[in-house]
Amino acid sequence: MASKFHLDIVTPDRIFYDDEVEMAVVRTSEGDLGIMNDHISTVAPIKIGKMKIKTDGNVKEAAIAGGFVKIEQGKTTIIVDSAEWPEEIDIKRAEEAKQRAEKRLGGNRENIDLIRAEIALRKAINRLEIVQSSKHR
Repeated sequence: MASKFHLDIVTPDRIFYDDEVEMAVVRTSEGDLGIMNDHISTVAPIKIGKMKIKTDGNVKEAAIAGGFVKIEQGKTTIIVDSAEWPEEIDIKRAEEAKQRAEKRLGGNRENIDLIRAEIALRKAINRLEIVQSSKHR
Protein backbone atom coordinates (compact mmCIF):
# COMPACT_ATOMS: atom_id res chain seq x y z
CA MET A 1 0.00 0.00 0.00
CA ALA A 2 1.35 3.40 -1.00
CA SER A 3 2.12 6.02 1.60
CA LYS A 4 -0.54 8.74 1.81
CA PHE A 5 -0.60 12.47 2.48
CA HIS A 6 -3.40 14.96 3.11
CA LEU A 7 -4.75 16.89 0.11
CA ASP A 8 -6.93 19.98 0.38
CA ILE A 9 -8.34 21.62 -2.75
CA VAL A 10 -10.09 24.92 -2.14
CA THR A 11 -11.97 27.22 -4.53
CA PRO A 12 -13.59 30.58 -3.71
CA ASP A 13 -16.96 28.77 -3.45
CA ARG A 14 -16.20 25.55 -1.61
CA ILE A 15 -13.83 22.97 -0.24
CA PHE A 16 -13.55 20.83 -3.36
CA TYR A 17 -11.52 18.00 -1.84
CA ASP A 18 -10.27 17.17 1.66
CA ASP A 19 -8.87 13.66 2.17
CA GLU A 20 -5.83 11.39 2.25
CA VAL A 21 -4.38 10.46 -1.16
CA GLU A 22 -1.51 8.44 -2.61
CA MET A 23 -0.69 10.87 -5.40
CA ALA A 24 -1.85 14.05 -7.10
CA VAL A 25 -0.80 15.51 -10.46
CA VAL A 26 -1.35 19.17 -11.38
CA ARG A 27 -0.28 21.32 -14.33
CA THR A 28 2.09 24.12 -13.29
CA SER A 29 3.77 26.79 -15.35
CA GLU A 30 6.77 24.43 -15.59
CA GLY A 31 4.75 21.38 -16.67
CA ASP A 32 2.96 18.55 -14.88
CA LEU A 33 3.91 18.10 -11.23
CA GLY A 34 3.44 14.72 -9.58
CA ILE A 35 3.04 14.90 -5.82
CA MET A 36 3.54 11.97 -3.47
CA ASN A 37 4.16 11.68 0.25
CA ASP A 38 7.52 13.16 1.33
CA HIS A 39 7.65 15.48 -1.71
CA ILE A 40 10.04 18.38 -1.26
CA SER A 41 8.37 21.55 0.03
CA THR A 42 7.24 23.64 -2.93
CA VAL A 43 4.99 26.50 -3.92
CA ALA A 44 4.09 26.75 -7.61
CA PRO A 45 1.51 28.47 -9.82
CA ILE A 46 -1.13 26.21 -11.39
CA LYS A 47 -2.33 26.57 -14.96
CA ILE A 48 -5.64 25.62 -16.52
CA GLY A 49 -5.59 21.86 -16.92
CA LYS A 50 -6.45 18.41 -15.75
CA MET A 51 -5.77 17.30 -12.20
CA LYS A 52 -5.41 13.65 -11.25
CA ILE A 53 -5.94 12.28 -7.75
CA LYS A 54 -5.00 8.71 -6.88
CA THR A 55 -6.54 7.08 -3.82
CA ASP A 56 -6.56 3.36 -2.99
CA GLY A 57 -5.37 2.57 -6.51
CA ASN A 58 -8.21 4.50 -8.18
CA VAL A 59 -7.58 7.64 -10.22
CA LYS A 60 -10.06 10.52 -10.41
CA GLU A 61 -9.72 13.51 -12.71
CA ALA A 62 -10.98 17.06 -12.34
CA ALA A 63 -10.83 20.25 -14.40
CA ILE A 64 -9.01 23.03 -12.55
CA ALA A 65 -8.19 26.60 -13.47
CA GLY A 66 -5.60 29.03 -12.20
CA GLY A 67 -4.17 29.06 -8.70
CA PHE A 68 -1.33 27.79 -6.56
CA VAL A 69 -0.13 24.55 -5.02
CA LYS A 70 1.66 24.51 -1.67
CA ILE A 71 3.43 21.28 -0.77
CA GLU A 72 4.74 20.69 2.73
CA GLN A 73 5.58 17.63 4.80
CA GLY A 74 2.52 15.35 4.86
CA LYS A 75 0.13 17.94 3.40
CA THR A 76 -0.61 19.60 0.06
CA THR A 77 -2.94 22.55 -0.34
CA ILE A 78 -4.24 23.59 -3.74
CA ILE A 79 -6.07 26.90 -4.10
CA VAL A 80 -7.68 27.39 -7.51
CA ASP A 81 -10.19 29.70 -9.18
CA SER A 82 -12.36 26.71 -10.08
CA ALA A 83 -12.43 22.92 -9.82
CA GLU A 84 -15.02 20.54 -11.27
CA TRP A 85 -15.52 16.81 -11.43
CA PRO A 86 -16.57 15.55 -14.90
CA GLU A 87 -20.14 14.92 -13.74
CA GLU A 88 -20.45 18.54 -12.56
CA ILE A 89 -19.58 20.01 -15.96
CA ASP A 90 -22.46 21.35 -18.03
CA ILE A 91 -21.40 20.18 -21.50
CA LYS A 92 -23.77 22.49 -23.36
CA ARG A 93 -22.53 25.52 -21.42
CA ALA A 94 -18.89 24.56 -22.01
CA GLU A 95 -19.49 24.12 -25.75
CA GLU A 96 -21.24 27.51 -25.93
CA ALA A 97 -18.36 29.16 -24.05
CA LYS A 98 -15.89 27.58 -26.47
CA GLN A 99 -17.85 28.84 -29.50
CA ARG A 100 -18.11 32.37 -28.04
CA ALA A 101 -14.38 32.50 -27.36
CA GLU A 102 -13.51 31.16 -30.82
CA LYS A 103 -15.82 33.74 -32.40
CA ARG A 104 -14.18 36.57 -30.43
CA LEU A 105 -10.71 35.39 -31.39
CA GLY A 106 -11.64 34.85 -35.05
CA GLY A 107 -13.42 38.13 -35.64
CA ASN A 108 -12.55 41.79 -35.34
CA ARG A 109 -9.99 41.92 -32.53
CA GLU A 110 -10.02 45.67 -31.98
CA ASN A 111 -12.56 45.87 -29.18
CA ILE A 112 -11.96 42.59 -27.34
CA ASP A 113 -9.68 41.54 -24.52
CA LEU A 114 -7.54 38.90 -26.27
CA ILE A 115 -6.07 37.47 -23.09
CA ARG A 116 -9.50 37.04 -21.53
CA ALA A 117 -10.86 35.38 -24.69
CA GLU A 118 -7.87 33.00 -24.83
CA ILE A 119 -8.32 32.05 -21.17
CA ALA A 120 -12.05 31.44 -21.73
CA LEU A 121 -11.21 29.21 -24.69
CA ARG A 122 -8.61 27.20 -22.71
CA LYS A 123 -11.05 26.73 -19.81
CA ALA A 124 -13.85 25.55 -22.11
CA ILE A 125 -11.58 23.13 -23.98
CA ASN A 126 -10.21 21.77 -20.69
CA ARG A 127 -13.71 21.18 -19.32
CA LEU A 128 -14.78 19.37 -22.50
CA GLU A 129 -11.62 17.22 -22.50
CA ILE A 130 -12.25 16.17 -18.88
CA VAL A 131 -15.78 15.07 -19.77
CA GLN A 132 -14.51 13.18 -22.85
CA SER A 133 -11.75 11.36 -20.95
CA SER A 134 -14.19 10.34 -18.19
CA LYS A 135 -16.44 8.70 -20.81
CA HIS A 136 -13.55 6.54 -22.03
CA ARG A 137 -12.86 4.98 -18.64
